Amino acid sequence: MNSSILTRLHQGLAPFMTTVRNASKKTGGSSRNPPKHPRPKHRGWKVQDGHHVSAGTILVTQRTTRFHPGLNVGFGKNGTLFAMEHGKVYVTCEKIDPNWDHTWVQRCYAGREGQTIYKKFFNVVPEPQHQRFKLIDEV
Repeated sequence: MNSSILTRLHQGLAPFMTTVRNASKKTGGSSRNPPKHPRPKHRGWKVQDGHHVSAGTILVTQRTTRFHPGLNVGFGKNGTLFAMEHGKVYVTCEKIDPNWDHTWVQRCYAGREGQTIYKKFFNVVPEPQHQRFKLIDEV
């Protein structure tokens, strides 16, 4: 050993070793999916205005009827709007004339009598079919 270390040992000035023990288990913190905080549902527009879609493409997911089906658009039982044809998506804001005799309309649009009511409609306009085929023979 070195002579300086030996003199420190005899004088009681030697460095002492300490051990640090780390936790082997994680503390009870947050979990990835705690209760009362479900995964997000990602509702809303899936396809923007002007995009080309194929048949069956989901255009909108919604809980309440915020967007309405227009030309060549289907309405699922959970409120999903989907394309029924290949084509280009157009979102339009159209004036509606609700039937005021229905109690549902009276409840939902109370206080809006005499006002113009607008709703957003999703439309899919089909692409024109190409004319590259030639008629060879009629049956």
